[in-house]
Amino acid sequence: MAAMGGNQRQMMEDAAEDKFPEGLRVLAVDDDRVCLKVLEVLLRHCKYQPTMVMDAKKALKILRAGKEQFDLVLTDVRMPDMDGFQLLELIGLEMDLPVIMLSVDCDKKAVMKGINHGACDYLMKPVHTNELKTYGSMFKVGEDPKQ
Repeated sequence: MAAMGGNQRQMMEDAAEDKFPEGLRVLAVDDDRVCLKVLEVLLRHCKYQPTMVMDAKKALKILRAGKEQFDLVLTDVRMPDMDGFQLLELIGLEMDLPVIMLSVDCDKKAVMKGINHGACDYLMKPVHTNELKTYGSMFKVGEDPKQ
């Protein structure tokens, strides 16, 4: 099967542009500054409203404060202070919010651990725009995720 060329891929992304809701409120967590910046650019390209943080403890503090409402959390798996699995577990215990795990590690055990602990999905880095757009149609934009 032939790989899709860059122009063909871009045409498909442009054609799909209007099919995805705008304004998905995303909390993105990654300790890698470059990965976080790339993810922010992709999320903004999807017309989502990203909030970017570099550690899981800060993300949890923001979520617990409840001043901002989110539709989705994207978290890296490997972080120094608290890993993505711990963050996933605490979010699952304390709030009803979908979590997608991100990692460069495609180890089947790690993927299954994330899914078995409640992650909606487990995406390999680098993440692509089409993958992120899919979630806008899955989650209800602007609704309180606790309802």
